[in-house]
Amino acid sequence: MKKITIVTGHYGSGKTNLSVNLAVKSADEGNTVTVVDLDIVNPYFRTADFGQLFEEKGIKLIASDFANSNLDIPSIQFDVQHIAEADGHLIIDVGGDDAGAVALGRFAEALSGYGEDVEMFYVVNQRRYLTASPDEAAALMYEIEAAARMKHTAIVNNTNLGCETTVGIIEESRPFAEEISRKTGLPVAFTVYPEECAELSDSGDVFAAKVYVKPVWG
Repeated sequence: MKKITIVTGHYGSGKTNLSVNLAVKSADEGNTVTVVDLDIVNPYFRTADFGQLFEEKGIKLIASDFANSNLDIPSIQFDVQHIAEADGHLIIDVGGDDAGAVALGRFAEALSGYGEDVEMFYVVNQRRYLTASPDEAAALMYEIEAAARMKHTAIVNNTNLGCETTVGIIEESRPFAEEISRKTGLPVAFTVYPEECAELSDSGDVFAAKVYVKPVWG
């Protein structure tokens, strides 16, 4: 089996927490999973922070040598093209906005060659500034695509307010995600709910997620 999942989005959209959940879920389903931390912009919330969890789940983590250090150096010492050649599920957590997507652009041609084996999620959170309207969110998506030199395949509605997230907040965001879908022509792959809220929704596109990424001040 080969599957490549690329996760992009605005800073604070929750894309790293989603990436971790996708990796754990896939590993629990018996897949060979590799996570590439391609975020060389944000030193705070990174998939590289979950090395111990990934080790327990048998997930291979590939990250910059400077991740989890006190050095903020935008450097990549690995070849995503070579990593993508292996069978299994590859999950790539991309840095926020178009600035973070520049790193993905280095490997765009090679990754695009895998065709339908590649899915590229654009994660949206209505409660984040700069993406609070469908127009803003769509504009940022196109900026990310230009920097990454790749096209998204679906939208993920990850609207949340951290620990204050309620089912009501998520349900109210559905028209927001649907309008982005209409503007971009991309489907909404699913809507993310905290595990404890997932069963309270009657919708069929629910992705139940654990909250792995927590504020550094918490």
